[in-house]
Amino acid sequence: MQKKRVRSNFPSLIRILSVCSSLASLDHGRQVHAQLVRSQFDLDLYVASVLITMYVKCGDLVKAKQVFNGFTPKDIVMWNSIITGYAQHGLAEEALQVFHEMFSSGFMPDDVTFIGVLTACGYSGNVDEGLQIFELMRSRYKVEAKTAHYACIVDLLGRAGRVNEAMNLIENMSVEADAIVWGALLGACRTHKKFDLAEVAAKKLLHLEPNNAGPHILLSNLYASQGRWDDVAELRKNMRARNVNKFPGCSWIEVEKRVHMFTMGDSSGHPEHVMIVKMLEKLAGWLREAGYCPDGSFVLHDVDEEEKVNNLRYHSEKLAVAYGLLRVPKEMPIRVMKNLRVCGDCHSAIKLISKITGREIILRDANRFHRFKGGLCSCKDYW
Repeated sequence: MQKKRVRSNFPSLIRILSVCSSLASLDHGRQVHAQLVRSQFDLDLYVASVLITMYVKCGDLVKAKQVFNGFTPKDIVMWNSIITGYAQHGLAEEALQVFHEMFSSGFMPDDVTFIGVLTACGYSGNVDEGLQIFELMRSRYKVEAKTAHYACIVDLLGRAGRVNEAMNLIENMSVEADAIVWGALLGACRTHKKFDLAEVAAKKLLHLEPNNAGPHILLSNLYASQGRWDDVAELRKNMRARNVNKFPGCSWIEVEKRVHMFTMGDSSGHPEHVMIVKMLEKLAGWLREAGYCPDGSFVLHDVDEEEKVNNLRYHSEKLAVAYGLLRVPKEMPIRVMKNLRVCGDCHSAIKLISKITGREIILRDANRFHRFKGGLCSCKDYW
């Protein structure tokens, strides 16, 4: 479009901005923002909300807050955008502060507001406050609880290990539990090793979404973690019979305005494959010296320990981080995106990598952001 000197209009810029959000392409998002300013489209309320969402999804909360603070008057969509942004980054205190500011400014929270606030409480472990807000949502603010709100509370309780309470809530919901609710319970059961209840949740998901690979994979992983390889084989046989295909885990990173994508166990298609492998070998040595021990429980295949360690080394997020260490300037954070939830072993490894290399690494997975710096993660290992 630019090469042919076709001037961008409002709809095209908004669509491009949405793509930047999905890919977490910060450099391109900044370019679109600049074009919106030049065209004076940035004065629009809707544009401000889309810009906030873009910066949030690209991991630049500082810029998102600048856009938010610089726009007057605000509408409910803008308030919800910044609250949701803080929630995705696990910053409950900031989300709650904006929530109270919104109320003080004369805006009544809606159902989207409460999804953001309850999510923030869940990601940060503020269980009591989350339960109190859920009650006030219905009693004070007269917002009817929907399945999304119940899913937040199931997640809130489940993360805290209160899995039986989460199950009781599902059984007494005023609406029928959907796949998101059962998925939240299943995730909690997997984390806290409540295998009996996990199997119940997984089978509910299979009933609700028989052609969705996710529940099949989760149940397969559950069986694998218990060494039930016959059940794993039977489940995979059923998947093949139903023609249910698994989406592979992949991670990507933007370097010099180009997106580089990696899938688990394979960087051979990348033009700098040899350098990436060498960096991974370097990292493996540094991690060993720092006391890191690979957690083979995250390799859910019936293979020996040596092969498990090798599989863990080539997870897609580690490949992307290795490439970021090679190509992203030292003064800039390394921003990695993943289409699935980051695995526990990679989370532990990247924490140490951030300490060893002195680099800030921002990882956006399917659920939330993890900001690694100095050997610590913004999630405080509560995820």
